[in-house]
Amino acid sequence: MAETEAALRTLAHNVRAARSRAGLSLDELGRRAKVSKGALVALEKAQGNPNFATLVRLADTLGVSVSALMEGSPEQRVRVVSAESVMPLWKGERGSEARLMLTTGGPAATEVWRWTLEPREEYPSHPHQAGVTETVSVTRGEMLLVVDGAEYPVAAGQTATFDADTPHTYRGSGDETCHLIMTVHLPPGPA
Repeated sequence: MAETEAALRTLAHNVRAARSRAGLSLDELGRRAKVSKGALVALEKAQGNPNFATLVRLADTLGVSVSALMEGSPEQRVRVVSAESVMPLWKGERGSEARLMLTTGGPAATEVWRWTLEPREEYPSHPHQAGVTETVSVTRGEMLLVVDGAEYPVAAGQTATFDADTPHTYRGSGDETCHLIMTVHLPPGPA
């Protein structure tokens, strides 16, 4: 419980700081990110419980990575992160999950995600800001990548990349759990 409270405090601080840097009021951030002002007020007081989609919309609107909203102060030059040490940011009803492993620094950050997709379970994503690209590398199993309504099967050993400023969905296919690494490449901007 203490870890969750600390994570909420860090998230609250980072959202407030990013909003301030962007020069946005709570009303304007809420309008642009399609998040209610009440939810933002609660979040900035470390009382909210935002879902994954809300975090992505806030990050996109503020021009930062999701992990920039969630991480504390920068760590050492080399970071080694185990999947077990990172809480899932999304869990599906069938057991699928997505974990944000880390984000690289610099003017054009890259997020590294570890996903599992159970057969026939999917995660639909809203379009990201212009300039965001995603890459999915399937390490085991099969998935169906749906980008702007078109379907692309991606199997173990294959990698797909696409511009993520259009609706897209990740769907488990086949008979076994699909394991994949996803990278989100953010355009240069404030970190």
